[in-house]
Amino acid sequence: MAHAYRFGIEEEFFLADARTRGTPRAGLRAFHAAVRARLDHAEREQLQCQVEVASPPSADVAEARGHLADLRRSLSEIGTERGVLPFAAGTHPTARWRDQRPTDKARYHGIMADLRMLGRRNLVCGLHVHVEVPDPEARIGLINRLLPFLPVLLALSTSSPFWQGRQTGLAGYRMRAYAELPRTGVPELFADEADYARYVDVMTRAGAIADASYLWWHLRASLKYPTLELRVADSCTHLDDALCIASLFRCLVRHVVRDRTCNAGMTAASRGFVMENLWRAERDGIRATLIDEARAQAIALDASVDNVLGLIAEDADALHCAEACGRARAIAADGTSADRQMAVFAAARRSGSTERAALSAVVDHLANETAAGTTLGPGGHPNNVPAA
Repeated sequence: MAHAYRFGIEEEFFLADARTRGTPRAGLRAFHAAVRARLDHAEREQLQCQVEVASPPSADVAEARGHLADLRRSLSEIGTERGVLPFAAGTHPTARWRDQRPTDKARYHGIMADLRMLGRRNLVCGLHVHVEVPDPEARIGLINRLLPFLPVLLALSTSSPFWQGRQTGLAGYRMRAYAELPRTGVPELFADEADYARYVDVMTRAGAIADASYLWWHLRASLKYPTLELRVADSCTHLDDALCIASLFRCLVRHVVRDRTCNAGMTAASRGFVMENLWRAERDGIRATLIDEARAQAIALDASVDNVLGLIAEDADALHCAEACGRARAIAADGTSADRQMAVFAAARRSGSTERAALSAVVDHLANETAAGTTLGPGGHPNNVPAA
């Protein structure tokens, strides 16, 4: 098992107007121009109120953290200069989809033409994690066996309790909104690589998709890289939560590679349990109970986390990311960004703020927490940025 299982993280961020906390207008073009001029690993996203950053392939969590912290810090600095607040969350607490403008890029023009109104409504941000595998030709079988772990990763990342300026009652509304799009959600249980290749071939020949990059499943085989790409997680407001999700996924990939019996023999019923558990994770976040197929019972998220950590203990040691994985227990105990957002909103309302003012307080919280831990203090350790 000498393979390094290198990984890369893509983080999508929203942009808010620093004055109104809504969709930016003035300063947005200048913000994107500055990002393009100053940052090598940042890209515009489908909508103008979004931006994406990516860490280069790495086998070291601290190295990945350094790259992403630099990018977050730079985005925050550019935003301060341009009157824009970048923040990581699955949905934007105040923005309305009708106000969004697509990015002027050929790929996005094509997507918008295909999706029509749904493209404008795709006002969501996710965390995507790529993990290299030893045998890229075996990725479809690995995807099938990784599916049961997706609900735990989603529950730990939930950061989307608001939509269109309203409370949703869900911890992770992002996946409900994203489900409007075609070719999303849980991938089919393909029989093997040839079955998957035939699916892609027919879809492209029929003109349904241009290539496999238009398959937007929760978990997919990357077209450009020899990786498995996790797409189920909400964009994590706290950087260390993102690194935890990435490390868990990386270890799970290594585990299913070395243990071919893990989740072998997935059936349509197994896929159904995955879909039910994803719904429970979306709705309840860390309070979710997830169905354990083997035990035929639902268990609390903290127990599911313990099960996963026990399963991947050897892999976490081998990949030197046990500490990052172990953060999952703290998230399960203390809450995700969704819990903190709702607490900020509730506190603002109790103090007499209007709903709009309370949502603005949530945006301020998100912007501060997104930038927290990206400045370095003595000894190279991260400092926290004080809340506004």
